[in-house]
Amino acid sequence: MDFKTEVLKKSFKKPVVVDFWAPWCSPCRVLTPILEDLAETQKDRWELVKINTEEEPGLAIEYNIRSIPNVKMFYKGNVVSEFLGALPNHMILKWLAEHLPNHVMEDFKKLLDNYNQAVPDKGIIKELEPFVRKNPDFVEARILLAKHLVFLNPSKAIEVIGDAKIGVDFDEEAKDIRALWELSDFQKSDHNSAEDDLLSSKSAFISGDWEKSVHYIIESVRKDKTVQKDLPRRAGIALFRLLGHQHELTKKYRWQFNMALD
Repeated sequence: MDFKTEVLKKSFKKPVVVDFWAPWCSPCRVLTPILEDLAETQKDRWELVKINTEEEPGLAIEYNIRSIPNVKMFYKGNVVSEFLGALPNHMILKWLAEHLPNHVMEDFKKLLDNYNQAVPDKGIIKELEPFVRKNPDFVEARILLAKHLVFLNPSKAIEVIGDAKIGVDFDEEAKDIRALWELSDFQKSDHNSAEDDLLSSKSAFISGDWEKSVHYIIESVRKDKTVQKDLPRRAGIALFRLLGHQHELTKKYRWQFNMALD
């Protein structure tokens, strides 16, 4: 066979699982049908190539095949994983799940390479929206999209998060996004100056004047950080965390906010 074409070159397009076997090998006769069935059901993710070591002794030597069955996964021209023996179906599925390349993550990383992720970025929003529609279960992408959207369209940011199972890794960011949405949706319930400042912060936030919004958040915290279920405190923390430590507003005002909290 033309190993270079059928395996190495193809593996740059999708992973190729190579089953090294021989006609006299009883475990091979058990394993090969299992691999064939899995290859058919997962043909969009990987391709199966069977190599008879009796007919291809050179390949067996080159890839150090000392016992069979020997199954190797090739990706981008290299062996990325392998197993020996006739594993049962569930163990092969586990092996595939652990070692098949995650194309969704690769595409996501390529997308991020074009942006510095400083919020908000309309460019990355434009790229992330179709990506999230295509991969709705990819929580990291949904959170990142919502982080950018919340500064421009808070209601849409909340829709993006939706009922996703956020998990521990992104729980803090999800809470910050919801806090800024609460600020954008704030309605006065009492006649006090802390809520007046919170209302001014809301107006500035919606208009895109985040420095002014931060200023009024700090004033609201100084007067009563507990109004609206601690919204001044929660919204202030959310603003600084989502803007990031290096943002000029964080550098300029975070210390004032922290002093107001004391």
